[in-house]
Amino acid sequence: MDTRLKRPPRVTGAAHFIAAVRYSIAGLKRLWRESAFRQEVAGGLLAVTVLLITRASLPELVGFVCLWLILAAVESLNTALEVLVDHASPDWSVLARDAKDLGSLAVALLIGANLVYVLWVLLA
Repeated sequence: MDTRLKRPPRVTGAAHFIAAVRYSIAGLKRLWRESAFRQEVAGGLLAVTVLLITRASLPELVGFVCLWLILAAVESLNTALEVLVDHASPDWSVLARDAKDLGSLAVALLIGANLVYVLWVLLA
C-alpha cells in the first residue's frame, strides 16, 4: 500500500499556528489508537483521583499533571519512533528491535517516575 501523499503547501503566520493545532489533534487521535496510551490515561486519572481523595496540595497535583504530560509526550515520541522503524525496516532486524526497546524503556522509566512521585506525595 502506498502511503505517500502530495506535500501540502507551506504556511506561515496565524495559518501556521492553526495548522499546527490541526496536526497536534491528528497526532492525539493517532496516539489514542495505542492501548498503552489509553492505559496511561486511565492510570493518570486514577492517580489524580487518589491524590484528590487524599487531599494532596495544589502544587502536588500540578506536579503530577506536569509529570504525566511528560509521560504522554514521550509515549507520543515512542509511537512515532515505532511507526518510522516499521516503515524503514519492515523485516525483523536487531537495529529495529533495539530502537523499539529503547523507546519502550524511556516510557517505562517515566511511568516509574510517575509512580514514585505519587507514592512520595501519599507517604510524605
